Amino acid sequence: MDKYQFLIGLAVLTFATGLAGVVIRRNLIVVVMCVEVMLNSVVLAFVVFAARSGTLEGAAMAFFLYIAAACEIAVAMAIVVMLVARRGSLDLAADPELKG
Repeated sequence: MDKYQFLIGLAVLTFATGLAGVVIRRNLIVVVMCVEVMLNSVVLAFVVFAARSGTLEGAAMAFFLYIAAACEIAVAMAIVVMLVARRGSLDLAADPELKG
């Protein structure tokens, strides 16, 4: 097993951990953190593929993913503030408007 296979395996493992956290947990902040873990595992996979192929496309894609993650955090924090102001709770089941 070379280092690229190990890093891709690590990316898959962290993505699965983040996905399990999104599915299992009900606290909005924990769900947002798990989504960030999933995004970071995707960034790791892109960087590994870029390092293996010797090109910069994966690194450029990682840069754009970090920009998207920053936008996602801004929207998620606005939802957190709205949810706490309305319901006084971070439980996703407490607000029926968030179900989709």
